[in-house]
Amino acid sequence: MRGFHRKAPFLFFNGNTFAEIGRQIALAIFRDLPALRQKEIASALAHYIAGVLGREEMVAIVEELSRSADLLVGMRVKTLRASLGGVIVRVLEDGRVAVRPDGSASELLALPESLVREE
Repeated sequence: MRGFHRKAPFLFFNGNTFAEIGRQIALAIFRDLPALRQKEIASALAHYIAGVLGREEMVAIVEELSRSADLLVGMRVKTLRASLGGVIVRVLEDGRVAVRPDGSASELLALPESLVREE
């Protein structure tokens, strides 16, 4: 897709055309993942095709978001957009996790698909 985008076969909106094709292909390939992770992967692929994200970064994003959300107590996590980081303190019966944000005594509840493990 990126190669076709670079050849610029269309006069206007070339990037948007191929980015959307890539986005739709990603949504089809990763349809078994939770919706939020699908959206993030599709966005990363579209940015790669448009040339605003490097290959290594795109691959790292796709690999991280493709991992199963097997989160355990004591594991360090961050939100998908890395706006919040913390430690898992509890895993609830319904699958949600309680996270203690860095520098805080409070707990926030989150869905596992909205979190990634910190390396």
